[in-house]
Amino acid sequence: MRMQQIKHGGRRPLPSSAPTIIAAMLCVVALVAAGTAWWMLRPQQKDTLEHLAQPQSSSSTLNRDKAPTPKPQKSQERQKAAGDSPAAKASRAIATMSLDERAGQLIMAPMFAGGNPADLSALISTRHVGSVVLIGNWNNGTAAAKTAADVLQSYAPSGNQLIVSTDQEGGQVQHLRGSGFDTMPSAVAQGQMSADTLRSSAKTWGGQLKQAGINVDLAPVLGTVQVKRSSNAPIGALNRDFGLDSNGNAQHGIAFVEGMRDAGVGATVKHYPGLGAVTGNTDFTTEGILDTTTTLDDEEIGAFNTTIKQAKPAMVMMSLATYQRIDSSAPAAFSSKIIDGTLRGSVGYDGVVISDSLSAAAVSGIATKDLGVRLVDAGGDLACIGDTSYVTPILDGIIARAQSDPAFAKKVTASATRVMTLKYQMGLAK
Repeated sequence: MRMQQIKHGGRRPLPSSAPTIIAAMLCVVALVAAGTAWWMLRPQQKDTLEHLAQPQSSSSTLNRDKAPTPKPQKSQERQKAAGDSPAAKASRAIATMSLDERAGQLIMAPMFAGGNPADLSALISTRHVGSVVLIGNWNNGTAAAKTAADVLQSYAPSGNQLIVSTDQEGGQVQHLRGSGFDTMPSAVAQGQMSADTLRSSAKTWGGQLKQAGINVDLAPVLGTVQVKRSSNAPIGALNRDFGLDSNGNAQHGIAFVEGMRDAGVGATVKHYPGLGAVTGNTDFTTEGILDTTTTLDDEEIGAFNTTIKQAKPAMVMMSLATYQRIDSSAPAAFSSKIIDGTLRGSVGYDGVVISDSLSAAAVSGIATKDLGVRLVDAGGDLACIGDTSYVTPILDGIIARAQSDPAFAKKVTASATRVMTLKYQMGLAK
């Protein structure tokens, strides 16, 4: 019967479960189609979201053109460079120093023409004095100065050599003369040169200093004379300025600093914020050293600030005059408003701040033991001293204050770090 029904009766009747089977088959087909579509689109999706993907297995890697190129470790490179910077090296060196050693880095002791370098042996080797200034009439040429400098350096640690400086401005202020040294024209005459010519000349003069063992020149003077030149005892009367307006003085100051740097010698702009408006010479008198006109936006200080920002001198020397309209309470070298507030804060200078000679008449009314303390407390770093008898009291005063005042001790550390940073920059420390 059933065979006949198939042959003669058309379709065979479907079982009652057929709709369920068909639905299941359609689901399977749909799933296969969806899976195929997903697989075909999968590489594009991974490329789009690659930055979110996990590392691929070896089998999936074969489906890509090539493995991603590792990115340079720029952050690590920057960290390594920062760790090798002069500032970082200085910080590590300071961390190994005692308080006495740190304080010694803040002293520049005098070495007089005709004197015996051995007289400074104990100060350098035992008291850790880190800088020396050659003073007086050194008239025997580069060889004699080099001999003295080499002997002085022999007293210092090989990994922490001395800053050896001098006043080599030109004209009436040229401490090193004789064979190997040009006779330098006055700063006023230098002001008549083009900036390019002055830079070239400064490179020559700096090379001569380098041959003599000098690594820092305490020049140039950047004062802009505001009064009658003959009445401006510290600058104008001696032709120690470039003799130009503030802009011209700045351009020539930049040229001088860069020329010295070209020769491998650091330069020092002085006397911040300027001695162009006083009549007294701070080296010799307490009279006529109150500046009643200079302000923070004055042209004279503007010449300094321009030079400092553009040329980045090794040092900035602070004036011992008092500036009534800026800070009437203290000479510039002892004024935190001028050093920390203006020079470091507004101008952004982070180099070594050195005083004018702390044995000068201008500060003779201050106890010797307090001179270095007041400099460092205001943000200064290096006490320049023109009288050997002042060295030990100034050094002892700094140490005593640091021992009793943790906040001041931190300032000593900061100042010593700036001095050591300069030494690393100049290759004097290793």
